[in-house]
Amino acid sequence: MQPLTIGKLAAAAGVNFETVRYYERIGLLPSPARTANGRRAYEHADVQRLAFIRRARELGFSIEDIRALLALAELPRASCAEVREIALMHLDKVRTKLADLARLECILAATLAQCSGDVAPSCPVLDMLDAGLKAPASFTRAARL
Repeated sequence: MQPLTIGKLAAAAGVNFETVRYYERIGLLPSPARTANGRRAYEHADVQRLAFIRRARELGFSIEDIRALLALAELPRASCAEVREIALMHLDKVRTKLADLARLECILAATLAQCSGDVAPSCPVLDMLDAGLKAPASFTRAARL
């Protein structure tokens, strides 16, 4: 099979060509062979690896987690227990983020419920965002209006 250019590799894996360069720079994607004129020459296996990385990033795995998953995937017999441990730690992070987002949703919904949308001397959304700020007296909502 004919080697792939960086553009064809990126398109086949659904990423930008700058992403390919970045993953090469940080070692997630091995440096490819070069043609006689110095262009990168990728193999079709690189498409699969890059698609794996893209999908793992879409799922929110960190670069270090992806590096570990790729290393495990390259073993003749991958340790499912080690993969499971990485995935469980990631699931915990996802659940924490979901809980944080649920709290944020409640705060925003409650604040927006107080907002009439009319011109008023006080806006609940802006007041909520200003809450906790220790701004100088010259920087108040009224001074900004």
